[in-house]
Amino acid sequence: MLSKIVRTVANQLILFILTFGLYIIAHGHLTPGGGFQGGAVVVSGVVMLLVAFNSQELKKSLRERLLTIMESTGALIFAILGFVGIGTTFFYNILVGSPVFGRIPPSGAGPGDFWTAGYIPPMNFAVGLKVIAGLTAVVLALALFASGEEVEE
Repeated sequence: MLSKIVRTVANQLILFILTFGLYIIAHGHLTPGGGFQGGAVVVSGVVMLLVAFNSQELKKSLRERLLTIMESTGALIFAILGFVGIGTTFFYNILVGSPVFGRIPPSGAGPGDFWTAGYIPPMNFAVGLKVIAGLTAVVLALALFASGEEVEE
């Protein structure tokens, strides 16, 4: 475990890192990024907490069952989105132009048209959820293995 200053700074920075990661996930269809990239940014915040604190403290706050549920939920959402449009073609975009996801832009999407991408934002969230849970589990398992502790299954 590192000094109190490093732990305090890590506690303050984690909110900004999580917010930035969620921003990358949410705006992946408009800017470079998406579910995988945003998930990796969120996990970089977990790695920062892992370095500032020890793996045992982080293991207490992150339950393995929670990570399993998050990863399974992300995969399930992605699969459901894929099979919803199976009546015509796989991943057929039934959301574009709907009242919830906005109008079809007359000349292409603009930088402020968040809801004009149809399936892409929900799929980015599903991928981001899966990447966050999977990479967090991998990093936590590696940290526990390196510290000589046994990883429970």
